[in-house]
Amino acid sequence: MEKISLKALAKINLGLDVVKRRADGYHEVRMIMQTIHLHDRLEITKAKEPGIRIAVNLDFLPTGEDNLVYKAVRMLMESYSIREGVDVKLEKRIPVAAGMAGGSTDAAAALYGMNELFHLGLKRSGLMELGVKIGADVPYCLMRGTALAEGIGEKLRSLPPMPKCPVLVAKPAASVSTKSVYENLKLDEQTVHPDIYAQIAAIREGNLKAVAEHMGNLLETVTIPRCPVIDEIKRCMMEHGALNAMMSGSGPAVFGLFEDEKTAKAAYGQVMKSHLAKQVCLTSIYNNRRK
Repeated sequence: MEKISLKALAKINLGLDVVKRRADGYHEVRMIMQTIHLHDRLEITKAKEPGIRIAVNLDFLPTGEDNLVYKAVRMLMESYSIREGVDVKLEKRIPVAAGMAGGSTDAAAALYGMNELFHLGLKRSGLMELGVKIGADVPYCLMRGTALAEGIGEKLRSLPPMPKCPVLVAKPAASVSTKSVYENLKLDEQTVHPDIYAQIAAIREGNLKAVAEHMGNLLETVTIPRCPVIDEIKRCMMEHGALNAMMSGSGPAVFGLFEDEKTAKAAYGQVMKSHLAKQVCLTSIYNNRRK
């Protein structure tokens, strides 16, 4: 095999709670991660010329050491003394810097692809151990599906599959610094935390409406005052049939869950017409249940 083509799937957070700030400055989280069918595309090709070369369809993205795909490829090349070169074509479709793990899922796909292409023999658990060195979301992006994430996001427990449904995603033009959001998050006795365990119970029951009812993201308390358009997009989705709508991760992307495709398509048209978002796409819940 000289070449491998891969889909790098995006994630949303069905629930995101921040439990506490640790002494080292990191935050303990409790969140439900969910893969969706929106994806980037990676093509990794062996090359005789040594080195790593990355071509991306978005010219503002780095292609060198600041790129997580580059870091993932280099990690395996150095760890396994791979002498051949590697050419990577990356087609970005997931909104960039949106709270949807776009960079992390690309890195996860690169780890998986290098393992397959060079027959390294690493199991998923081994790839996940390497992935956490690149970013806290990378192990989940290798795992996929529905999962409870704790710690700084690296402690993962698989959950039963989320009920399948249409998902509308809209990302406004605004940009958000994840670091700044966490730094400005206030945690005290008055903080209202989302009920993650009630949402897990709803997932176990396969109750889509109850999953939507218990959606909550504590980081909205920081991001929405800075970026009010997030709230406008949420309202637009809710007014046009979403069971619920919420910011993903630290934002600014917003997603809405829908019961049926017809309603979701109509809402897609309304969000497009509103001009509140720079990128809008209609996708669906992904689960990795094997029949």
